[in-house]
Amino acid sequence: MWCPVALAALLAAGVACQAQAQHYPTQAVRVIVATAAGSGVDIATRIIAPKLSAALGQQFVVENRPGAGGNLAGELAARAAPDGHTLLMIPAGMTINPALYAKLSYNLERDFEPVALVSAAPLVFGVHPSLPVRTLKDFIAFAKSRPGALSYASSGNGSSPHLSTEIFKMQAGVDIVHVPYKGSPQGVVDLLAGQVSLMMAATSSLMPHVQTGRVRGLAVSSRERTASAPGLPTMQEAGLPGYAAITGADLVAPAGVSKDIVERLNREI
Repeated sequence: MWCPVALAALLAAGVACQAQAQHYPTQAVRVIVATAAGSGVDIATRIIAPKLSAALGQQFVVENRPGAGGNLAGELAARAAPDGHTLLMIPAGMTINPALYAKLSYNLERDFEPVALVSAAPLVFGVHPSLPVRTLKDFIAFAKSRPGALSYASSGNGSSPHLSTEIFKMQAGVDIVHVPYKGSPQGVVDLLAGQVSLMMAATSSLMPHVQTGRVRGLAVSSRERTASAPGLPTMQEAGLPGYAAITGADLVAPAGVSKDIVERLNREI
């Protein structure tokens, strides 16, 4: 049986949470992005940030903190006050960090509250146009004839491009050297320069260069074709049965944030 004092305290807490959400945000909201500027996750964040600013009446300021597979951003956001004024946008690859790093200063499940899935998209399998290949089958044959001679860029160890390319290597039976970068934009720069032979990256990162001919797109990683990469077959259609991979971006908030704030952000997004 509830005592009057305890019941009054619970009711007061509920009213306080509703009031907090009703007046949220009361200042600029910091959105920490765990990847570099120009990456697919960054682009997705910069699409929604101005819309959230307009809808909620305060600026949503994007702050890129790449490095260490997203751990720098994760540690920074985990220490923030759980008032909804600091948010974290994470790439899908961050979920594998506990398996890659022996010691982390944060825990994604314990220290954060999920807010929204912001994007989910396939990767483009792109090669430098100097390679004498036109299809994925051509590339696989070319790579098999030169084991260890080709290299591929990724946005870092454990990232979606890294894991997706490693799965490709396993299924195709090819030996290609991994070159990790701090973010996908840096990898794309070296792909354009011919410093690496291949990169799998989000459509938003690679398709502009495919359209100008500076990168040759061979396939997309999803199970079905996508309107964001017109004309490109899926990896399965291109000769790799059973292959499928997607990447994405998720918005989270420090644990302890009001449920009403989470629901409002989710609704607006």
